[in-house]
Amino acid sequence: MEIMPLVSMPNLPEKMTKPLKVVALVYDGLCTFEFGIVSEVFGLPRPELGGDLYRFSSVALEDGPIRAAGGLEVRATGKRSELASADIVVVPGWRGQDADVPQAIRVEIQKAFGRGARLLSICSGVFVLAAAGVLGGRQVTTHWRYAEALATRFPDVTVVADQLYVEDGPVISSAGSSAGIDACLHIVRADYGSKVANSVARRLVMHAHRQGGQAQFIEQPMPKTGGQHRLSVMMDEVRKSLAGAHRIETMARQAGMSPRTFQRRFLGLTGVPAMQWLTQERVARSCTLLETTDLSVEAISDTVGMSTAEALRYHFRKSLGVSPLEYRRRFQG
Repeated sequence: MEIMPLVSMPNLPEKMTKPLKVVALVYDGLCTFEFGIVSEVFGLPRPELGGDLYRFSSVALEDGPIRAAGGLEVRATGKRSELASADIVVVPGWRGQDADVPQAIRVEIQKAFGRGARLLSICSGVFVLAAAGVLGGRQVTTHWRYAEALATRFPDVTVVADQLYVEDGPVISSAGSSAGIDACLHIVRADYGSKVANSVARRLVMHAHRQGGQAQFIEQPMPKTGGQHRLSVMMDEVRKSLAGAHRIETMARQAGMSPRTFQRRFLGLTGVPAMQWLTQERVARSCTLLETTDLSVEAISDTVGMSTAEALRYHFRKSLGVSPLEYRRRFQG
C-alpha cells in the first residue's frame, strides 16, 4: 500500500482566504461520534494547507444540561446568532427517530434553508430536517435501519436507502455514522477542489472516495475467517493491475479457490458480487485520474481496464450520476 504523506498545497483557492462558516447543532442526546466527524473535518486547523478551510462552532438551542452519548455532558460555546450567518448548518445524529424536534430547532433550520445555507444531516439527523419541513420533494438518505421509518413518516420525501450520501440542492444527507465522513469530504471537495479534499482525507487516514452504497452493510452475515486473508491479498493485487483482463476464474485462481467457492466467500466478505466490486474499483480509479490528470476518457478507460470509453461512461454515470467529463469539470484542480 502506498503511503501518502501530508503535503502543503500551493496555489490554494481564493475562497480559503475567507473560510466558510460551519455551525453544528448540539442538543440533549447528542451522538458524539457524528459530532466528532463534523468537528474533525471542519474544525481542525490546517497548517499543512497554509490556512483554515472553515470557521467552526457549535450552537445549542435547548435549555438545561446537554447529555451526550457515552455518559458525557457537553456545553456549546457558540451563540445562537451565529446561525444567521452560517454557510453550512450541520445536524448530527438525532436522539431518536421518534423523538420530537423542538420548535426552536425547527425554526432555525427553516431560516437557514430560506436564506440559502447548505444543510448537512448525518445518520438520523435527517429526521430533524424532515420535521422542519425542508425536505419536501427531495431525495435523501439515512442509516438503512431508519430508511423505512423515514419514508413512512414523511411520504413527500424520497428515501434513497442504498447510498452513502445524497446531495439534492442545498441538502446533503448521509447514511450511517461513518458515511458522514464521506459527505463531509464531498463538501470539502466541492468547496476547495480534489487536492484539498484528498489532503483532508489523508489526515483522516481514509479514502477520498468510497465506492458502493450502504447496501453492502445491510444485514450481512459475518464471513468466516477461512479464506478471508487470501481474498484481501487478491483484492490488493487486482487494484494494482486494474487494466488486466480480470474474470471470476482468474480472481478465484489468485485466491486459491474454486470459482464457486470464491464467489460465495467474496459476497460474504464484501456484500457485493466480485465483478460488481471490480467495476466499482475501476470507476474509483477513474475518479482519481479525472481529478489529477488530463488523460482523455479513452486513455483512462484503457488504464482502468474498461473495454471501451463508452463502457466507462456507462458505468461512471450509473455509479455517480454524472458523465466523466462533467465530473472532471467539477472536481479537477
